[in-house]
Amino acid sequence: MGISALTPPPHPEDLHETLLEFSDNRLLIDLCGEFDRNLAQIEHQLGVHILRRGNQVAVVGSVEARGRAASVLEALYAKLETGRPIDAGEIDAAIRMGEGGAVDATSLDEQLEMFHGGKFEIRTRKKQIEPRTEAQKAYVKNLFSNELAFGIGPAGTGKTYLAVAVGVTMLIGGHVDRIVLSRPAVEAGERLGFLPGDMKEKVDPYMQPLYDALNDFLPAKQVIKLMEEKRIEIAPLAFMRGRTLSNAFVVLDEAQNATTMQMKMFLTRLGEGSRMVVTGDRTQIDLPRGVQSGLTDAERILKDVKGVAFNYFTAKDVVRHALVARIIEAYDRDDDGATG
Repeated sequence: MGISALTPPPHPEDLHETLLEFSDNRLLIDLCGEFDRNLAQIEHQLGVHILRRGNQVAVVGSVEARGRAASVLEALYAKLETGRPIDAGEIDAAIRMGEGGAVDATSLDEQLEMFHGGKFEIRTRKKQIEPRTEAQKAYVKNLFSNELAFGIGPAGTGKTYLAVAVGVTMLIGGHVDRIVLSRPAVEAGERLGFLPGDMKEKVDPYMQPLYDALNDFLPAKQVIKLMEEKRIEIAPLAFMRGRTLSNAFVVLDEAQNATTMQMKMFLTRLGEGSRMVVTGDRTQIDLPRGVQSGLTDAERILKDVKGVAFNYFTAKDVVRHALVARIIEAYDRDDDGATG
């Protein structure tokens, strides 16, 4: 282990050592990770050197880097003390959020509830979800405090995943009676009529990411039961016409592939006691050439409407593999060069 080659080494006069002591050796082992891989991740991302000495950990580096690493280690240890495991994603979140961020166990012990800001943990039946970037944190807050929220940005930034997590939380907490998840059935130019099977078999491949998210938060048997009871619905956008969705948490995913008329139709389904979330990526529009994206129009038309929140994500908010963020940034640079 050592200081990442990508991070300029600190000046010798800036090098100091911070010594942290942890009382529970078992938790300290979990904090370090197998073959000290958790420490290696912190070293790589923060440009420090970390040494374990018995039940103590020494952090060597510049004043700023050493302080950040110490804060991350203490926050992760506090999480372990509550019985919650840590992984590479949690470590990345702790580093991104910094001091007082989403990994502060003292501020995340209670369930995030509607209209009560400051608590950003989402508890579902199967797992606990925490925002991993400041943009995700603001997004989650808006999902709970606005009747209509937009999440706009590239793939892998958690737009849909967090929306479904909040929907499940509100359903099991009794804040809504049902969850309605929808997508436009438009993908890479294929038409439903040419696909084999009945309507459900034609549509399900388009809806699979929504099924995947649900199964992450609820036991499979409960998902099936709730769908049988119509308390969870997954349907193409075209099936929303003529409905009024009351006391529901409604998500429109891949909204960049909705036309302007479809978007207006969807937004006007909002009924009493409901929350609505619209997610999309303006760089992945699959509509026929010349057809305006309803997501783009909605941004322009609704930007000053009270009760509507717009949340924007960038490659810095990608929480998938780190390479995904670099790929997105490379495409963005290429687009900028082509239009420059």
